[in-house]
Amino acid sequence: MAQPAVIEVRRSDRRRRMVSARREGDTVIVFIPGWMSDSEERRWVDEMVRRLERSEARRRSPARKGDAELRRRSMELSRRYLDGRAEPHTVRWVPPMRTRWASCTPADATIRISERLRDVPSWVVDYVLIHELAHLLEPGHDTRFWAWVHRYPRAERAMGYLEGLSAAAGLGMLGIDGDEPEAEPEAATG
Repeated sequence: MAQPAVIEVRRSDRRRRMVSARREGDTVIVFIPGWMSDSEERRWVDEMVRRLERSEARRRSPARKGDAELRRRSMELSRRYLDGRAEPHTVRWVPPMRTRWASCTPADATIRISERLRDVPSWVVDYVLIHELAHLLEPGHDTRFWAWVHRYPRAERAMGYLEGLSAAAGLGMLGIDGDEPEAEPEAATG
């Protein structure tokens, strides 16, 4: 990945050991202890930019590029986890939904994914796609539906991630497509 347009270093005498970095637009801000030498600063800036870029690359999903890639990814996930049985007609990004992360209309095989999810890790987007694809096989949230969903190995982890994201953002979202958490069988905790 190309170097960021701007790197800003912020020194702090209160910071004792920890070095951290974050991106703000095209600027990477690296926080370092005030006592570091210039050579240590250069080494840590290079390292933190590399770490930040690696982290951002892991979070990127080809599906974020557009609707065609989102549909391609859903077909790949259907083949891998749902025996290729779920075949959506359309899968597309839609403006942020107020009460759900995604929705599916089994009658016309359409899946809509909230743009709020564009920046979550790719394995979370994959879970949301699996959840909606499972609705093409089982429209409700019964035991058969959850059996399909739980074929995805990160299902529980992704459900927890989405619950935490909703709570942190104060969104009050119930589940992927408005389903109540208690609709899930006892074996699953999410």
